[in-house]
Amino acid sequence: MKCPFCGAVDTTVVDTRINDDGDIVRRRRRCLSCDKRFTTYERAEIRLPQVVKKNGYRVDYDREKLAASFWLALRKRPATTEAVDGAINRIEEKLLVLGEREIGSEKLGEMVMRELKKLDKVAYIRFASVYRDFEDVDDFSDAIREISPKPAPRRGR
Repeated sequence: MKCPFCGAVDTTVVDTRINDDGDIVRRRRRCLSCDKRFTTYERAEIRLPQVVKKNGYRVDYDREKLAASFWLALRKRPATTEAVDGAINRIEEKLLVLGEREIGSEKLGEMVMRELKKLDKVAYIRFASVYRDFEDVDDFSDAIREISPKPAPRRGR
């Protein structure tokens, strides 16, 4: 590791600690040239796939952008930060399991809709209306029927 003070490459590790979650390693280092100490952090680099837009452009996956989409759909709805973080984490886990270098924005949008359907039905309809480009009230009716529970069958008397 290169010393940030003098630029020397000869450093030694003085102390190593792992954070509580076990996903970050903190190392205290000492430069053998200038004798100054500094801290480095190590974490696994996980590459999520690039998102292929409808127009063919490719953009890097952006967790903040995904979170903004969730919060826009959930605006003025009773959802917790933990619930949204959990939904995003589940989407990211699915993306990692796929092992693909690219994912279509349509497929990512479907994943978001599945998570919103579990979180909040109103938010689901809001997101679906934009994502699926609803054109009239019939599109809304179809989406609402899709999430509404089916009525129990009537019993004869």
